[in-house]
Amino acid sequence: MRYRELPENASEMRLSPYRKDFSYSYVFGIFPVIELAENLPSALFRIILSTRISEEGLRLIRAKAAGAGAAVTFDDRTVERLSPKENCFAIGVFSKFESSPDKAADHIVLVNPSDKGNAGNIIRTAAAFGFSDVAVIRPAADVFDPHSVRASMGALFRIRPSFFNTFEEYASASGDRNYYPFMLNGSPMENTVPDRSLPCSLIFGNESAGLDKAFETIGRPVRITHTDAVDSLNLTVAAGIGMHWWRHCRPESVNAEEEAWITK
Repeated sequence: MRYRELPENASEMRLSPYRKDFSYSYVFGIFPVIELAENLPSALFRIILSTRISEEGLRLIRAKAAGAGAAVTFDDRTVERLSPKENCFAIGVFSKFESSPDKAADHIVLVNPSDKGNAGNIIRTAAAFGFSDVAVIRPAADVFDPHSVRASMGALFRIRPSFFNTFEEYASASGDRNYYPFMLNGSPMENTVPDRSLPCSLIFGNESAGLDKAFETIGRPVRITHTDAVDSLNLTVAAGIGMHWWRHCRPESVNAEEEAWITK
């Protein structure tokens, strides 16, 4: 894992509301801070607490902070200034991080996601389905924005994020694999048996525009079959269905009745 360089005296500097150009970010809440301390202690360098924190919360935070080597201070004014909610009792300050894609692992690829909440929710879903590598193609929503971090419920600290300026740049760094772009004109997903001879990349596009037509020639495009009551599914829902399909679809799971429905 690679970490951004922190400012001098980072453990003592006055903290300002988050900006994308910071080399660090914030996670709000007792249990998300604990997730950070447990799963990525090397990124955590400071914990700020409210004097209103419960004794049990304080005990848990101190135990995890000791293991991470992070400084712990009480500062109600800073908590109130940084947190968007009144009931925040703990803030973790962490260095932004990224990794190179694991060429032997399955990947989730997000091409130009624009909503921070969606990005965080997809990261949480990826962790739930065992996808540790999430690649983000820029321009994209900031996955380190506290809103995105909160939406991930701490799952951000369980994955290996990587960032690229183009899909081609990602492809050259990810090794041999099977690509599955999720597109409205792809083959029915429910009638597509995943090829497990290589690791996969499940590719999802922007919330409003989806994937560019160029992805029609990349790998094996698939679509999630649904009624014509709606044009498309919410990105986070589609990503969750796609991850479940990859993890659980086997040849024998598609029976004749299902095939008749999804191909009609």
